[in-house]
Amino acid sequence: MPVISVPQDFNSEELYVDLRSIFEHSLFLKCEGFNFAGSIKLKAAAEMVAAAERDGILRPQSVLVESSSGNLGVALSMIAASKGYQFLCVTDSRCNLSTRRLMEAFGSQVHIITEPDANGGFLGARIAHVRALCASDNRYVWLNQYANPGNWRAHYHRTAPAIAAAFPLLDVLFVGAGTTGTLMGCARYFRERHRPVRIVAVDSVGSVTFGGTPGPRMIPGLGTSVRPPLLDESYVDDVMHVDEVDTIRACHRLARKGFLFGGSTGTVVSGAMDWLAQHNAHELTAVAIAPDLGERYLDTVYQTNWTQDLYGEDILDDTDRLTVGSRSI
Repeated sequence: MPVISVPQDFNSEELYVDLRSIFEHSLFLKCEGFNFAGSIKLKAAAEMVAAAERDGILRPQSVLVESSSGNLGVALSMIAASKGYQFLCVTDSRCNLSTRRLMEAFGSQVHIITEPDANGGFLGARIAHVRALCASDNRYVWLNQYANPGNWRAHYHRTAPAIAAAFPLLDVLFVGAGTTGTLMGCARYFRERHRPVRIVAVDSVGSVTFGGTPGPRMIPGLGTSVRPPLLDESYVDDVMHVDEVDTIRACHRLARKGFLFGGSTGTVVSGAMDWLAQHNAHELTAVAIAPDLGERYLDTVYQTNWTQDLYGEDILDDTDRLTVGSRSI
């Protein structure tokens, strides 16, 4: 069985799962899905809102607006509801239905972009819609997670120190690249403290974040169609690109062992295992960040019709396919 490390107070900052018994290499997953918002995005959302309040940008009549593939939208929905702000999330058609319903349950509005921009991506179209909203009414306040330093500072002050405390002899850290807030916060922390930690960014095939060729991406969370302004590649030692087929296979392999994680985690785990295999790194202490859990992906990553329609009937091989009786699921 995988080794789960949980402190007595069940602090989500300190929940790790060792995947040695599932994959060929030891890899500790830092599980970030055990908070009220269900993802690591709660940290960035809280930091950005607090900074906007300190700077006087947010007022009682303000309407928060943000572009999000889902998890940040849920986190901002929860915070806005607790503080009495209105919130409008601009997402696109790839956003999971359960995620949209969560935001609406908190009283938020959700605008869904259905047409990509001229470059074939949804992010540019989402941001254009946000800019149009802000131009139409000065009550709208855009936190802009893609350029807001509060995004990376949240992980500089919280995520990275927690990892450093739990793994004082850490050798390599794997971080998924979306807005790159988590990546930049953790990378800056370890670089500035002169710890010999190798930072490996994990991105999706089809993402342009690290100069890749743009292509279709159906799993929300990681990857972008617009290079994130927060990214500083000088802090990154290696980059791994993962095909969505491998993301889905990693998710199902984890689920077969009792761990239901989101698509971003499947991507990070797949990229981490490839890197560890390439570097013959059996003796390294390795940690990867798991941004969320898998319940919001039951209609996509864990739904047979969805995966087979997009990736073909052979998406899951015999060892990864789940079976109930004689019926494959």
